[in-house]
Amino acid sequence: MTDATSRIDQLVKSNDVVLFMKGTALFPQCGFSSRAVAILDHLGVPFETVDVLQDQEVRQGIKAYSDWPTIPQLYVRGEFVGGSDIMMEMFENGELQQLVTAEA
Repeated sequence: MTDATSRIDQLVKSNDVVLFMKGTALFPQCGFSSRAVAILDHLGVPFETVDVLQDQEVRQGIKAYSDWPTIPQLYVRGEFVGGSDIMMEMFENGELQQLVTAEA
């Protein structure tokens, strides 16, 4: 396991909800990341963010970790959920609210 992979694994496993994104929650650096943050903010769930623009190893490593080619990426209780399109679809049909508020 590479250093980046172990850091990613630690972040995913130590946070109930974590979003790997471009930028920060206060200053997203792409529209998809902005939409992902807006969805989580609307749900009122606490979440951590990881700015992949600050670490090239994490930026590439998260794609291999999830086997998903794009960012942002959402993880809930250690499980990969998807990117902003999947988040939007799940939000619109109520699945995301259930997922993030379900008891572990």
